Amino acid sequence: MTEETPLDAAHAAMQAAPEDDALRLRFYERLADSELFLALDSDPGAEEIAPTLFPVEGAQFALVFDREERLADFAEGEAPYAVLSGRGLAAMLAGQGVGLAVNPGAASAILIPAAAVDWLAGTLAEAPREVEEVPEELTAPAGLPEALIAALDTKLATARGLAAFAYLCGVTYAGGRRSHLLAFIDPRPGAEPALARAAGEALTFSGIEAGVMDVGFFRAADPVAARLAKAGLRFDLPDTERPGQQPGRAPGMDPETPPRLR
Repeated sequence: MTEETPLDAAHAAMQAAPEDDALRLRFYERLADSELFLALDSDPGAEEIAPTLFPVEGAQFALVFDREERLADFAEGEAPYAVLSGRGLAAMLAGQGVGLAVNPGAASAILIPAAAVDWLAGTLAEAPREVEEVPEELTAPAGLPEALIAALDTKLATARGLAAFAYLCGVTYAGGRRSHLLAFIDPRPGAEPALARAAGEALTFSGIEAGVMDVGFFRAADPVAARLAKAGLRFDLPDTERPGQQPGRAPGMDPETPPRLR
């Protein structure tokens, strides 16, 4: 029997309170963050895959599972599959008129229509706006909803090896603008866009309307790092990775280069 997965827990919470928009958003966030096993009609090619499509009331759904054994149980044996992140899968299926049949046969089974897949892909594709401002004053974070703190804690736990840690603090810039700043310390080279996107998704999927949070990147040796440590709320990022893999670079895991449909 498969132990409860993060997607199971998010689905159960959403089903228990169907009118709670925040819980529904949290489910979609867990789906985007999950490693998913996509059932295929044939063995995957180097750059192209042919998903198994399941018809339901005239609509087409791709079969996906958050555990390999769930796919094997459903297929009653071995079956070809591809491993993709939820965000990569949404990017691949966007605009194709294909929904997702998630975990059929499990307690967390759900049909996600094509329109919702398109919405998820569009939400995940939103890139943070880049600005350059000089922090003038740093303070402890104040007035932030617990939902955002929890969302950041969960989201940053998935950013394995992308930075050493991060601080969340209040900030006043030269010119007087006030905001909150999520400052990443010692980011891995090239990881800045992924970290900024993760922070933006945590804000979006926390359900906070019109929320704004800035993101910055600093070295531990920078003079401002000591000020951030004194004022900020610290989030530690896991530093363990799977052997032989770089974070977010496994086949199908990068939404910028999803596999093509056959």
